[in-house]
Amino acid sequence: MQRQTLVISLLSAAMALLPACSSSPSRHVEIKPTTPPRVSTGSQWAYKPAIAAKFAQKEQGVFPRPPTLEPAVDFWRKTYGVWHRSEVAFHDDRYMGVIYEVMRLPGNVGEGLTNQQKAMVEQRKAFWKNRLSDLDRKLRAKAPLDEFDKQIVARIQSQGNLHEILPEASQRLRSQRGIKERFKRGMEISGRYDAQFRSIFREYNLPEDFAYLPHVESSFQASAKSHAGAVGMWQFTKGAAETFMPGKNRPDRRHDPIASAHGAARYLKYAYNKLNDWPTAVTSYNHGIGGMSRAQNQVGRDFEQIVERYNSPIFGFASRNYYAQFLAARDIAANPLAYFREGVNFEGPMGSTHYLASE
Repeated sequence: MQRQTLVISLLSAAMALLPACSSSPSRHVEIKPTTPPRVSTGSQWAYKPAIAAKFAQKEQGVFPRPPTLEPAVDFWRKTYGVWHRSEVAFHDDRYMGVIYEVMRLPGNVGEGLTNQQKAMVEQRKAFWKNRLSDLDRKLRAKAPLDEFDKQIVARIQSQGNLHEILPEASQRLRSQRGIKERFKRGMEISGRYDAQFRSIFREYNLPEDFAYLPHVESSFQASAKSHAGAVGMWQFTKGAAETFMPGKNRPDRRHDPIASAHGAARYLKYAYNKLNDWPTAVTSYNHGIGGMSRAQNQVGRDFEQIVERYNSPIFGFASRNYYAQFLAARDIAANPLAYFREGVNFEGPMGSTHYLASE
């Protein structure tokens, strides 16, 4: 009876969780530098790109890709694998295929922007807000358009209905820095863990490609910490860790990638059993099981409709895009040379490295 009471208490706590493992594409995550490993040419290597691609193809049907999500998936593929950290895209935060400009910041651009670089981004964002507002005003007044206006119109029309997208486009304007360098570093580090993570997800009868989820959460940085209090490679909040990484009188294991992977597997299995499909369960990793249950109750179980129509003040840009981010990270990680033609140094156990190079 006591054991049953404990199980019921744990499940009730899980349902009450907000983002179980807090994550956001726009949040600032503190990442500490990692010492490069020793290079060894004769060692065993945990990460196998050919096997990763095979599993990605095998699990293609497990993780459906609704056509309406493709613009968002493509946007995040560009963010992860095309745009460098010196590049900033100005785009519509609802119609993700509408990208107005990709601006390259001058000079040396580090992991974080200087105050001057931040000011440049804000100035350019203000420019685009004004241009979009002015274009909307001109079209309403049937005023003549200049050549730049016509280029913006063509860009919007390539993605949908101009009269549906342009109104309030200035309010939906968002900027996104590329993180190609960070994603590549995450690819390198992932070599240490890929085989172990896949084994863990097999143990829980879950799709192995969840081994890619830390690309979205932390870029595989065990020391990552978010402003929301989530820590570690799998970005567990303290409350979620207490539920899905149980163990009284134990130290905080959220910085332990293997222990956290077990916690992530427990969470995802529980979320799937409650929500009944993977897109919604994956999104709950950001928005919480309770939040996604409310979305299903309000809109229905069609995930496309949830992304499009679910109305909640806390279901914002990060939650709407979380599943698309996962699909994009999975695409790149399963086929890294399509995005990193210079090759990738995948780290392995005990500091060994395997260099994956293009032909």
